[in-house]
Amino acid sequence: MSKQTSLELPVSPIVLGKLGSTYGIRGWLRVFSSTEHAEDIFEYQPWFIQRAGQWQHIELEAWKHHNQDMIVKIKGIDDRDAANLLINCEITVDSAQLPELDAGDYYWKDLMGCQVVSTTGYSLGTVSDMMETGSNDVMVVKASLKDAFGVKERLIPFLDGQVIKKVDLATKTIDVDWDPGF
Repeated sequence: MSKQTSLELPVSPIVLGKLGSTYGIRGWLRVFSSTEHAEDIFEYQPWFIQRAGQWQHIELEAWKHHNQDMIVKIKGIDDRDAANLLINCEITVDSAQLPELDAGDYYWKDLMGCQVVSTTGYSLGTVSDMMETGSNDVMVVKASLKDAFGVKERLIPFLDGQVIKKVDLATKTIDVDWDPGF
């Protein structure tokens, strides 16, 4: 039995990056990391990609820095044509591999779908995305169709203590000090 078929597929997949364009003729690819520190993506193994709706394990042979990029050599991919088939594939791991966080820290994936409620009790909507702005993270909150203020989407800074008053992952609610008119 090959190593690829004996690996367990990700039960709770999470995207940590993406394979980019090819580099050279020997099958190297650029890699874009979504981890806080770019090189940390290599700490999470095994990697999986999805091709034609099927999970496929990819095994790293090597990685290195090249100018401002990181490039990877994937085992079994030895030429540019084979590497071209992997361009834009998302690098996925099982979220069980992620380290436990300290109290008050959250993975973005855990905040998705949470109901956001103002301190006055107004339902602002649900978290549909997160953005990194440099100074702080921002929640993208999709408002309900019947929002009294006619807002479709709100951008709410994730400032613990100032704006974010309470995050309850058990009930999937986030209490915020935020004007519903914004």
